[in-house]
Amino acid sequence: MRWFWMDRYTAFESGKRAQAIKAITRSEEHLSDHFPGYPVMPIALVIEGMAQAAGVLIHQYYGFSKKIVLGKIPRLAFTDVDLVPGDILIYDIEVDYIRDEGSMVSVQVHRDGKQIAEGAIVFAHLGEEYADQPLYGAGDLDNLVRAFGVFDVGVSADGKPLADPSLTRE
Repeated sequence: MRWFWMDRYTAFESGKRAQAIKAITRSEEHLSDHFPGYPVMPIALVIEGMAQAAGVLIHQYYGFSKKIVLGKIPRLAFTDVDLVPGDILIYDIEVDYIRDEGSMVSVQVHRDGKQIAEGAIVFAHLGEEYADQPLYGAGDLDNLVRAFGVFDVGVSADGKPLADPSLTRE
């Protein structure tokens, strides 16, 4: 993953729900081109932010051992698409189901306390035939999860703080 469209988690309950934030800043390179003189955050990048925040939640449920990919977005609606530097987006994710073959989450995006998007995202869980094909470079996923603060705010299904697996490896 080269770009991240969320900044950090503010809540993270393994297999249940998460909340993440994204601060839109003028220093983001894509804003100088979209649109010149009136920078707005492309909605496709907001969707990617929702998917990244939800994907890490599903991936963590399996101890980061399964290969999880975006399958489809069966439902998504925006009520406001004028997202500009200075806005802070809140991504709220609720797990609808997690099964061996895939999972689905409900997502909402809020800005200034007002809901601006709502929908669902489906993830596919790749089978053993993909076991030898990496989705991330060595150490990238560990660094990503730490940078997003998963282990700072995360709790397991029984309410205990999530342990950083890299600190318990021998």
